[in-house]
Amino acid sequence: MQRVDRIDDAVSLPELTLRGIILGALITVVFTASNIYLGLKVGLTFSSAIPAAVISMAALRLFPGANILENNMVQTQASAAGTLSSIIFILPGLVMLGHWQGFPFWQTLAICAAGGMLGVIFSIPLRHAMVVQSDLPYPEGVAAAEILRVGSAGTDASGKKQATGLADLMAGGLAAGLFSFAAGGLRVLAEGANAWFAVGASVVRLSMGFSLALVGAGYLVGIVGALAMLLGLVLTWGIAVPWLTAITPMPADATLQSFGTSIWSSQARFIGAGTIGIAAIWTLGTLFKPMLDGVRASMGALRGGAASARGEVPRTQRDMPARWIGAITLVLLVVMVITFGHFLAPAPLDGAAQWKLVGCAVLFAFVFGFLVAAACGYMAGLVGSSASPISGIGIIAVILVSLLILALGSLNGLLDTPAGGKFAIALAIFTTSAVVAVASIANDNLQDLKTGWLVGATPWRQQVALLIGCVVGAAVIPPVLDLLYNAYGFAGALPRADMDPNQALAAPQATLMTAIATGIFTHKLNWTMIVIGVSVGVVLIAIDEMLRRRGGVARLPVLAVGIGIYLPPTISSALVVGAVLSWWLKRSERRRALARGEDVKTALDHAERRGTLLASGLIVGESLVGVALAAAIGLSGKEAPLALVGPDFGVTAQWLGLAAFIVVCLAFRRRVLAAR
Repeated sequence: MQRVDRIDDAVSLPELTLRGIILGALITVVFTASNIYLGLKVGLTFSSAIPAAVISMAALRLFPGANILENNMVQTQASAAGTLSSIIFILPGLVMLGHWQGFPFWQTLAICAAGGMLGVIFSIPLRHAMVVQSDLPYPEGVAAAEILRVGSAGTDASGKKQATGLADLMAGGLAAGLFSFAAGGLRVLAEGANAWFAVGASVVRLSMGFSLALVGAGYLVGIVGALAMLLGLVLTWGIAVPWLTAITPMPADATLQSFGTSIWSSQARFIGAGTIGIAAIWTLGTLFKPMLDGVRASMGALRGGAASARGEVPRTQRDMPARWIGAITLVLLVVMVITFGHFLAPAPLDGAAQWKLVGCAVLFAFVFGFLVAAACGYMAGLVGSSASPISGIGIIAVILVSLLILALGSLNGLLDTPAGGKFAIALAIFTTSAVVAVASIANDNLQDLKTGWLVGATPWRQQVALLIGCVVGAAVIPPVLDLLYNAYGFAGALPRADMDPNQALAAPQATLMTAIATGIFTHKLNWTMIVIGVSVGVVLIAIDEMLRRRGGVARLPVLAVGIGIYLPPTISSALVVGAVLSWWLKRSERRRALARGEDVKTALDHAERRGTLLASGLIVGESLVGVALAAAIGLSGKEAPLALVGPDFGVTAQWLGLAAFIVVCLAFRRRVLAAR
């Protein structure tokens, strides 16, 4: 069987099958849990489309009659569910605020499922213009389609069996899993190394993280984005923190570490918030016209729903009928009204005021959610899902909804009491959660629909698979969040008094957005640092525009710079290592192909595919071990139930961790360069 590029419109193959739905649900559990852990730990999530496609192909080969379209449906469902985990960028704020003591299953499921399914519905009118007629590159979508095509071939022209790539995925997962178990479980390896020292009155920090999941994430991000993050790290720890510590008196009982960390978390991080926010606004502004054109064209295409139902529209052009879109939207509207009503029921307000706030929150989620869905979908098509500004969108949303509730709350007396003020902050976070769910799913769905278009899938079946993925993912999120919270706690929110705050999951975006919402309502937001961040962002945007107009590959993604300012340095440093590894491998493979007289593009494609799968395996392996260790901690009630050494082993663990980290990176390089 030879490679098939695209299934013809006249051919009808099984697509949305029961076994595919079950397999997609199982993969969903794995990647949703992995993304939740990674997102809470470092503030990043990964696209699960490619590893899901690999697992799907390997599993469905065991059954007769499997085909490329069925594989596509499985990866569509799984990637949608994995993407929905971006809700952790904001939802943990309710626990940090003290409004929730855990994650109520039905409320969490409802806000995740309703927001995610709205993201699917909002992306349907965009498909025709942004996927079919657009020349947007859709990097992840094209890559997933290529993997599905290669895997569907079975054998190559010489009769040799094609590899699915599952071995590479598992190799990366095993390496990262063992490292993570040795570091987080046995504690014989360190997860990073830090050096603090004083330069005059300034505090300086040098850091290196050993997280293999972050190496994998950096490999996928690429050298341009990683160098921008490195610039953000230098701006923070090379300029901002040393300057702020020099002009701020150091408390007598403080250490260099505690003082530097305090200045960074209370002041310098808000520079990153301002930079991220202005970068997101700039992105939305530049995308507004093409987004509007795309919506107009796609709405016109949807009016042909009756012709589609009669079979006059080709199979690969049939979207979900408009009547079903309307019915599902109405149901989701009712679900969101009930969910927000239940959320606000304990608020110190009369019934009329409560329902007024419910109406405003739901309307904001719908209107702003649609605008964000279109912008994120376009951005994902332009530079990929990983570069789409979900964090920046969340910051803009939480600021806007906080100001809206602040105005309404003043009219309704909500802010007259401390309890009412706390409810107002919680409502802002809950409403932003719906917007983030819409944005993240729309960000991923158009990539999936592009994959489907390239392989010849039926759009309406894919859209049904996306809806199923949202529901399954939403059911996985609450128990995993509860498990991780009770095992590790979040920054500033520990479920038990005897827990080590150094082991808490940072949940960086949720921490920042909660701080912003709280600052707006208490009138204590650090606007000075945010304005400085905005100013930095404006300068960087101007530089990036100059680079764009000059042409070439040199760019300065401002959002990535803001993230580098905001994230801890142990995270940014490991990401940079992964990106440099990717750049180094591509250069090595290009030189080797030229020396051997091989086709450079083919050699790079093979190496890139293997590297992508290995990197995805690193992310999945570390994340799954993290979730498993969380279960062990939760069941034992001990902070480190599997530890073989004590705190005095720390220095040795750092050297062992560094050595193991280098060995894995070199093994990664060797395996990728062995690709043929």
